[in-house]
Amino acid sequence: QVQLVESGGGLVQPGGSLRLSCAASGSIFRIGTMAWYRQAPGKERELVGTISSIGSTNYADSVKGRFTISRDNAKNTIYLQMNALKPGDTAVYYCNANLRKSLTDNYSNTWGQGTQVTVSS
Repeated sequence: QVQLVESGGGLVQPGGSLRLSCAASGSIFRIGTMAWYRQAPGKERELVGTISSIGSTNYADSVKGRFTISRDNAKNTIYLQMNALKPGDTAVYYCNANLRKSLTDNYSNTWGQGTQVTVSS
């Protein structure tokens, strides 16, 4: 059983910052690319950014220059540092990992349960 657990969400004022964490646990052989997604009310889930196993990152245009994804492979954890937050960033943020559970398994996607981020004055 593999779990991704997000934490760090909450209520923040416009212009503020939050740092989300996502920790992977369980039977894990290797983790490849990890990612953050978000889903606002009434909208489809969208990609926020990705980070490869060696730390290469890509971001959605809407968050470039404001959000930073980092990774600690020793802890099987990724982070999302969000600065200059806007009301439009309000959403449930989900962690995703492409991982192998054993040497004989193929890579498969696993999702966390999500954490709410609300940007409001």
